[in-house]
Amino acid sequence: MKALMPPTLRPPFGAYAHGTEIPPGWRIVRTSGQLGIGPDETIPAGAYDQAMLCFEAIRAILAEAGMGPADVAHISGFVTAREDFPDYMRARDAFVGHTARLPASTLLIVSGFTRPEFRVEVEVMAAAP
Repeated sequence: MKALMPPTLRPPFGAYAHGTEIPPGWRIVRTSGQLGIGPDETIPAGAYDQAMLCFEAIRAILAEAGMGPADVAHISGFVTAREDFPDYMRARDAFVGHTARLPASTLLIVSGFTRPEFRVEVEVMAAAP
């Protein structure tokens, strides 16, 4: 994959690329939105801990396909409050921070999820040969 960073654009606000090119013939994995809930049904109160659970779930889904964070082409994150933005970003950066190529990324502030205690939801698209 190739990070797309046109020099004519303002640099991204964080650790992400403006776009990602996926070569022809690569396998693609698209996850469902993952919520900040543990296997034991525990939902942490904080956005950071919820985001970390989201990314742990995504890591497990990618591993089942023989992929990992370095194979992520795009991340879509959703938070319910503007003040959750830094905590989400910290968790996202921990997930992709050690990869050689940063993925494209989108973050939206939404009015809520299926249960009021959920503060974060994350989905990704990944690709590998």
